[in-house]
Amino acid sequence: MTKKEIALLAVEALQKEYPDALCSLHADNPLELLIATRLSAQCTDARVNLVTPALFAKYPTLEDYCNARVEDVEELIHSCGFFHGKARDIIAMAQKIRDDFGGNVPDTMEGLTSLQGVGRKTANLILGDIYKKPAVVADTHLIRLSNRLGLVATKDPYKVELALKKLLPPEESNDFCHRAVLHGRAVCTARKANCEACCMQSFCKKKI
Repeated sequence: MTKKEIALLAVEALQKEYPDALCSLHADNPLELLIATRLSAQCTDARVNLVTPALFAKYPTLEDYCNARVEDVEELIHSCGFFHGKARDIIAMAQKIRDDFGGNVPDTMEGLTSLQGVGRKTANLILGDIYKKPAVVADTHLIRLSNRLGLVATKDPYKVELALKKLLPPEESNDFCHRAVLHGRAVCTARKANCEACCMQSFCKKKI
């Protein structure tokens, strides 16, 4: 069985198992999703979702973030960890969006990664979820599942992203990544692959 065939089987299996394919982060607009994703670095999505309601309520607009005091943002996001750098990044990215992108969150990889604190993983999430462009969000769950399925043999996020872009149908890639996160948390965890409960056991390289 080729990697392409395994990828297509994985897409189908996860579609059935997780039909909604929802992003775990709660956000109502592109800027909120961008900020929530920045906060999620080295932090669980569940924790971020506890923190963001107060943050979003205090700073409802882009201009509010542009004028925010770092210390005030730090206080609200403290429990997310690495709050000094995250607070500075949030304010800096808001100011760059205002000054260089007309107040709109960029819709290209180049534009997004020019924002302070934004890497390819965050950029791909925005491109896929907000702008509905084909994207591969190479987070820890997707990397783990892709290796166990035999689709890749690397833990390098960029290499995983490029490999999966060649294997996944473009229109399915973004939802596949969300489903991989859900599956990685529920079944194919870092600590233990619960193969007996896995919808992909019949073609997973780890199982067979």
